[in-house]
Amino acid sequence: MIQIVEAVFDGTTLHPTAPLDLEAGTLVRITVESVSPETSANPKSFLQTAKSLHLQGAPDWSANLDHYLYSDAVQENV
Repeated sequence: MIQIVEAVFDGTTLHPTAPLDLEAGTLVRITVESVSPETSANPKSFLQTAKSLHLQGAPDWSANLDHYLYSDAVQENV
């Protein structure tokens, strides 16, 4: 079972910010990833992330996605 939980390090011990669904004495593997306060407090939405990529493309991308991705295959099947 994988659980992703943020924790605060006090210099000696990690303190989870949410309860864990584990029995006392359960052996776990921990991967530590530093999270900046800005990132954890205000996660970006998918739309904000997509906008930040500044993608360029034809205005009809969503309507003709198959054509842009598979134009040769689409023409062969016509």
